[in-house]
Amino acid sequence: MSLSSLIGSVGVTILLLAFVLNLLQKLKTDSSVYLLMNISGAFLAGVSSYMINFWPFVVLEAVWVIASLFPLIKKIA
Repeated sequence: MSLSSLIGSVGVTILLLAFVLNLLQKLKTDSSVYLLMNISGAFLAGVSSYMINFWPFVVLEAVWVIASLFPLIKKIA
C-alpha cells in the first residue's frame, strides 16, 4: 500500500466512523469530538488527494475542513 493510500484510508475511516457514530446517536453533529473527527479525517483525505494530484477531492476536503472549523471555533469562542 502506498503512503498516499494509507493516509487516505485513515482519513476516510475517521470520516465514516464519525458518520456511523452520529447515525447511532453516539455523537451529535455539534459535538467537539464529531467536528474534530470531520476536520482530521477530511484533512488526511485531502492530503492523500493532493499527493496523487486529484484536485477535485483536494477542493472537496478543504471545504469540508473549513465547514467543520466554523462551528468548532464558534463553540470554543
